[in-house]
Parts: sequence; structure tokens; C-alpha cells
Amino acid sequence: MPADVDYLRSLLRSFPDYPKKGIVFLDIFPLLRDPVAFETLITHFVHRLTSHTIASSPSKKIDVVVGLDARGFLLGPIIAMRLGAAFVPVRKRGKLPGETIHAEYQKEYGVDVFEMQSDAIQPGQNVVIVDDLVATGGSAKAAGELVAKLGGKTLEYLFIIELTFLKPSEKLDAPLYSIVKVDD
Repeated sequence: MPADVDYLRSLLRSFPDYPKKGIVFLDIFPLLRDPVAFETLITHFVHRLTSHTIASSPSKKIDVVVGLDARGFLLGPIIAMRLGAAFVPVRKRGKLPGETIHAEYQKEYGVDVFEMQSDAIQPGQNVVIVDDLVATGGSAKAAGELVAKLGGKTLEYLFIIELTFLKPSEKLDAPLYSIVKVDD
């Protein structure tokens, strides 16, 4: 495992039985409180995108970084700024002004809805989608559907943490990249 990944993983805090019994919650906030760790995190993602994602894209660029409500808003704007790309938020229903499009996704206790402003992505734009954690992949899939509805192309999904045992990549329409993989 690369040294930066070891470093980032060492700063994640585990909270057993949170938010409910049987779940071990990995807290990313220690990464954000430590300026060196936060810079390491952002630099890791930008390096991944510039050395791999952009290199394998026919257009050799990323036009838009989409961040999922709410922790994707902490990472997405900084990554977008470093890439010279736009940032577009995906929010829960009713939180965005103007005309929006929506996509539903299944949660463990029901259905939820994500929205994006209908003029946020132009046809043909290359997009990456970012959030802190991917479990089943339902919310990320909904974000990908919104990108596709507007004619964008999702190049990659980026996460700090992936719960690999839930096989989220099977639901997504583009490759998934995560820094920390949790197998149980």
C-alpha cells in the first residue's frame, strides 16, 4: 500500500455500532482537521485523475466534477479548481433553485431522490463524480443517471472509502476508484 494511503487510513477513526448496532462507522473528519492530511487526500485524488483518468480519456480533459450531498461538497470544489473544471452539486430533493432533473435511489430504509440543476452539464462534457464513501452504490448510480440525462459522460467515480463487500462497482456505469477499501 502506498505511504500516502497508509497515512490517510491511519487517521480515519472507527466508531463501532454507529449509527446502529453492527455497523462500524469510519469518520473522515480527522482528515479534514489536519491540513497536511487534507492536502494529501486532495493531491492523491488529483494525481489519480491527471495520471490515469485524463490520460485514458479520448478528449484528455475533465470538464465537470460532481459532488454528492453533502460530503462530496467538501472535496469536489477543491478537486475541480485544481483541474480547471466546473463544480456541480447533486442535492437532495427541494434543495436547489430553478429547474432541476431528478433520479431516485434505494436506501436501506426506503427511496430517496437526488436532483441536479437542468443546465449544470452540457452534452458531451466529461464528468467525474466524488463522495466520501460508497456502500451499495445507489446514490452514486443516481448521480451518474443525472449526468447521463444531461448528455454528460461519467469517466470515473471517486471515493475516500469503499465497502467492497457490498460490490458497489457492479451498479455503476464507469470505473470506481477508492483510496481505502473495507472488505467486511
